[in-house]
Amino acid sequence: KDLTDYSFLKNNSELILDFKNKNLFLISILFFLFSVVWIIMLGFASPLAIIFGYVFGAWYGTLLSVISFSVGCTLLYFLANSFFKEIITRYLANKISKIKNKFNKNEFLYFMLFRFTGGAGIPFAIQNVLPVLFDMKIKNYFFASLIGLLPIIFIINSLGAGLENIVSTSSDFDYLEVILSPNIYWPLICFFLILIVSAFLKNKIFK
Repeated sequence: KDLTDYSFLKNNSELILDFKNKNLFLISILFFLFSVVWIIMLGFASPLAIIFGYVFGAWYGTLLSVISFSVGCTLLYFLANSFFKEIITRYLANKISKIKNKFNKNEFLYFMLFRFTGGAGIPFAIQNVLPVLFDMKIKNYFFASLIGLLPIIFIINSLGAGLENIVSTSSDFDYLEVILSPNIYWPLICFFLILIVSAFLKNKIFK
């Protein structure tokens, strides 16, 4: 059947979720490992977070995804710091000179806020290797990423969980129903609130 056929998507979604429910531990491990490798390969986190929310729900999906993302980011940072430090320093040192002193004062706090603000507009893959320039401690890197990423990851997971709820309860796909569903518009409202707060913090801290 056509992949755009809603009934086809709905039936396959039910099969996937049923398999997950019967093999939760195995699927969790596979998703965890895939996410770690995906982040190391410079992949984006947001699409994966939606999938985590869709498959595992908002709460467990958030727990699993934020830990796997943080592990993947930390491993990428370790590899970059071990093998590519000179290259990263050569290309990025001049571009972040304004915030380097801030990080040196309190690397944990500022990197956590840096994560929370979406990396001040810097692409996710570059965010992950940027602390190479500050010789950030791995422990601080991991926990700052874990805490800083948590709010936005939870919101994106909630959006994925909301989509799953609509697919599982609706016989037909209705765009208006999707937009007006509390499972969708509340995560979107929270997402825009996070953007506003992030923009404020970015202007105050990382300007």
